[in-house]
Amino acid sequence: MFLILATLWGTSFVAIEVGLHHFPPILFAALRYDVAGLIVLGYALYSTDRWRPRERDEWLQTAVTAVFVFAAYHALLYIGEQHISGAVAAVVISLSPILTAGFGSVLKVDDPLQPLGAIGFLCGIAGVVVVVQPEPGTALSTSLIGVLLVFIAGTSFALGTVLTRPLDSGLPVQTMEGWSMLLGAGLLHVVSFGRGESFAAIEWTGPAVVSLTYLTLVSGVVAFLLYFELLDRLGPTEINLVGYLEPVVATVATWLLFGDLVDSTTLFGFTIIFAGFALIKRHALSGYLRRRLSTDRLP
Repeated sequence: MFLILATLWGTSFVAIEVGLHHFPPILFAALRYDVAGLIVLGYALYSTDRWRPRERDEWLQTAVTAVFVFAAYHALLYIGEQHISGAVAAVVISLSPILTAGFGSVLKVDDPLQPLGAIGFLCGIAGVVVVVQPEPGTALSTSLIGVLLVFIAGTSFALGTVLTRPLDSGLPVQTMEGWSMLLGAGLLHVVSFGRGESFAAIEWTGPAVVSLTYLTLVSGVVAFLLYFELLDRLGPTEINLVGYLEPVVATVATWLLFGDLVDSTTLFGFTIIFAGFALIKRHALSGYLRRRLSTDRLP
């Protein structure tokens, strides 16, 4: 299930790259979550006894997720992927778990970062700098703009994840995600309209339909349902590791579809980002490995 989830979310970066040739970016993201939100909310109605938020904290948790995780994250990611490949975007987004730990420490939701954790955070930032490869005179290059937009998207996702922790209201995750998707899609439609995007600009080609369908049903609905199940079984630390398989999947998918591979510098930057995550989460990761090893030894 873990590998399937990494595959579904890793290939989503490439599916976005394909769809952006046929859709205005913000409208593309909005349409994806119009449908996915309705399906997930229908699943919540079927599988839980709470199909809508009722209390103030429940609506606040839903609204924060809608704004940061669905609206801002996807708007910036889709615009950013107009300038960089899906594989590079996946590498930059792999910084999100490190940013989550940093925000958690600053906002006192998690334990403060210890010296090694602080070094890990700096490693993550350094990894993104390596990916960007800034040079004098290229400050406004399209690739740099794309990386920065995707970096801000990952920052929004991380901040939204941290801000919802104190708001945990007991609302079923399916219900919260379904409403967040729909509210986020509404915000995306507002931004899309403000940017002058229109349905008339959509090119309903075969690749466009396949891309939107895949992102909505497979990378959206199916992947999120897998995520709910794995989060309950494994906890947040191991789930964060999905973010480090996604760039591998995205790179392979980009190679198969377009014949392109990320360069060695980008891979080196990704390695630095992962090392930073390992430093920050070293205690949780070592504890998980000890549990796994002890379980494997049982007859």
